[in-house]
Amino acid sequence: MDWLRANQKIRSEKRCIEIAGRTLPITIKRHRTAKRLIMRLAPDGSELRVTMPRWGQSVDALEFAESRRSWIAAQLDKVEEARPPRPDGQIDFIGEPVTIAWDPQAPRKPRLLETTLHIGGPEDSLRSRIERWLRDEALAIMDRDLAEYCALAEVTKPDLKLSRAQRRWGSCSSSGTVRINWRLIMAPADVRRSVVAHEVAHLLHFDHGPAFYAALDRIFEGDIDAANAWLKAKGRALYGPFG
Repeated sequence: MDWLRANQKIRSEKRCIEIAGRTLPITIKRHRTAKRLIMRLAPDGSELRVTMPRWGQSVDALEFAESRRSWIAAQLDKVEEARPPRPDGQIDFIGEPVTIAWDPQAPRKPRLLETTLHIGGPEDSLRSRIERWLRDEALAIMDRDLAEYCALAEVTKPDLKLSRAQRRWGSCSSSGTVRINWRLIMAPADVRRSVVAHEVAHLLHFDHGPAFYAALDRIFEGDIDAANAWLKAKGRALYGPFG
C-alpha cells in the first residue's frame, strides 16, 4: 500500500503526456460544479486541459488522459501548423485572404487596399504590428455590430472589450460588459456577427432557455446553426497565425 501511494504521488506530479513524439503539458482544473472528467485540447495544440470534480485526484486526470491517447492524437492532427504572418504571405480578414505586401521603406502602419495589406517597418516586428491592426479593426467593427444588435434588442449598448480567451468566443458579465474574441475578425462576417448577437441576447436572458433563443432568432439575420458549425469545424484555425 505504501508503494502504491508513493507511485500515485509521482504520477500525480507528472503533468505531461508523450503523444506522437511530442511532450504535451496537461493542465488540471478542479471545478465545483463538475460531475465528471472533461478533456479538451487547447486551440493551438499547446496543452491538454482536464476539468474534474473538486474531490477528484490528479492521478485520475492523468490516467484519463492516458486512456484517450487515440483521441488526443486525432485532435492534434486537426491543429494547423502555426504560420506567423510573413512578407508575401496571407492572413484572413473578414473571411477573405489578404496578401501581405511588406516594404521596409513603406510606412509602418498597415494600410488595406482591396485584397492587399501594405506594411513597412522592421520585418521582425511584422507579426505584432499586423496583430495590432487586426485588433484595432476588430474593436471598431465589432462595436458597430454590438450597437446594431442592441438597437434591435432595445437594450442599452454596454462596453465592449476584446478577449484573448482560448476556449470562449464571447462572454457577457453580470455587469453588462460584453467580451468578444478578437480573432473573430478573421472569420466570415456572419460568423463574427453571430457571436456578437449571441452576447446581446444574453443582455436580455442570461441563461440558454427558450426565451434566449427566441431573442437571438429575432435579432440575428443569418443562419445561427451554420455559423456554429463553421466555428466548430474551422474556429481552431483562427489561432494559427497569432497563437
